[in-house]
Amino acid sequence: MLVNLHVKNMALIEEADIDLTGGLTILTGETGAGKSIIIGSVNAALGGKVSPDVIRKGAEYALVELTFHVEDDERIEQLKELEVAELDEGDIIITRKIMPSRSVIKVNGETVTIAEVRKIAALLIDIHGQHEHQSLLNEDRHLELIDRFLPVESVTLKQKLALEYKTYEKLNKELSEFDIDDEQRNREIAFLRHETEEINAAQLSAGEDEELENTFRRMNNAQKIVSELSQVGEMICEGTADTAGVLIGRSLRSLSSVANLDDGISNLNTMLLEIDSLVNDFNNELSSYMSSLEFDEAEYDETEKRLDLINSLKMKYGRTIDKILAYRDEKEARLEEFENFDANKAALQKKVSESRKILDNLCDELTVLRKNAADMLALNISQSLRELNFLDVKFEVAFGKKSSVGADGNDTVCFMISTNPGEDLKPLSKIASGGEMSRIMLAIKAALADKDDIDSLIFDEIDTGISGRTAQMVAKKMHAIAASHQIICITHLPQIASMADTHFVIEKNAVNDKTVTTIKKINEEESIHELARLLGGNSITDTVLANAREMRLTAKDAPAENPNQQVL
Repeated sequence: MLVNLHVKNMALIEEADIDLTGGLTILTGETGAGKSIIIGSVNAALGGKVSPDVIRKGAEYALVELTFHVEDDERIEQLKELEVAELDEGDIIITRKIMPSRSVIKVNGETVTIAEVRKIAALLIDIHGQHEHQSLLNEDRHLELIDRFLPVESVTLKQKLALEYKTYEKLNKELSEFDIDDEQRNREIAFLRHETEEINAAQLSAGEDEELENTFRRMNNAQKIVSELSQVGEMICEGTADTAGVLIGRSLRSLSSVANLDDGISNLNTMLLEIDSLVNDFNNELSSYMSSLEFDEAEYDETEKRLDLINSLKMKYGRTIDKILAYRDEKEARLEEFENFDANKAALQKKVSESRKILDNLCDELTVLRKNAADMLALNISQSLRELNFLDVKFEVAFGKKSSVGADGNDTVCFMISTNPGEDLKPLSKIASGGEMSRIMLAIKAALADKDDIDSLIFDEIDTGISGRTAQMVAKKMHAIAASHQIICITHLPQIASMADTHFVIEKNAVNDKTVTTIKKINEEESIHELARLLGGNSITDTVLANAREMRLTAKDAPAENPNQQVL
């Protein structure tokens, strides 16, 4: 829902801030007061074409800001797919700053392109009266609307179709890999054999590279290790006069000679015996380790060559031995396919054909359900159109077939309409009259009231060329849709204005030698006086006021109409 509209320095509007609610919001005002600026501002924010001339005289820039609030989880997910940021609270702020040389559009603080903001806007709001942002004129959306009328059993059918399409796509992708000539296939076979044979010849084993790297590192460092350990041996092992082992041995002999003279010395003697034993063990371990470090040049060369081979294979086929072996398995499977090319291709072609038959049957089943749903929708829309005084209207849903099948079937649909006797049915997008188009959109919205998930609708030019009974019909229909949607309507007809849940007046005044357009929310009594102005022009008599008051009371007492009552 659109919850706020902020406009600054746009044409005659110096600054306006409008808080909006659900239900039916009516905007009225004198001709030339600036009602079109409101729609123009909204269109500008949503990516419409805009000229620097809209910048208010004397201002450096114009600014439009729309704030939407979305509660529907599915719609929030769709917006996230369009990479709208900061959606946790469901708020979306679209801002467009218009400067003489350029304009900048931001969504939740992030700069976006016009194409991106239009996609976002299509999920939030429909504007009727001008062709921009009318989602119902987009024929791609017609199929989506038909599907909203499908029976419950279609859910399982569509799931089966989507899964089968996924299988069909996978099989087709595999089959495309067989689309090569004999010369190319022979080159591919030779290359695959070379790769697999090279890997197999290496006879790799898991973890071998790590073990070899440790061994090679130890061999490279063997000289330094031997040098350092030799010094340790000289300092600890027996042999020279001042090694730790010799000194401990002398100390032990001296201590033993007096150990029997005092119990305390006996304990010290025991401790020194243990130290002597540890030193002897250390000497043995050191000697054994140094023996293992004997440098073998042949082994060193072999280890280096093996590591070079493994590293060369890693550069070609994968960064680890496991990845190299997985690459080999993949290429061996591919080689097997090529070596049995004709048989494998024939088997795959059969699978593709079988999958396509299943897909076509599922598509045909879905088409039948869609046509039944389309017939019901067309009846409902036709009834809604007649209720808006299109007496000789014809409305149909034209079906066609795509050149290729997709996850949602192979149907194309187009809403077709004829509003006058003898006229051929035409696509909605070919209807030229702005006012007529707005009424048609109103009728379709009424038929789709509980199926259409776009919350906010703006109607402009909807009262063009209508009055009397037709105007009353339009007012009732709009009031009915407003029970489930936010409707914002700019009008000069009292029949429509009388149905307002919220009423704004747009006025143009001279302030400090400048012309300024203001937008003001009015209360119940002010709304009655505005209705009287619409009824009687400048001459507002007691009788006109009484008529306005009666219209307002009648509108309040009007029973809630079901905008999408189905025709059976």
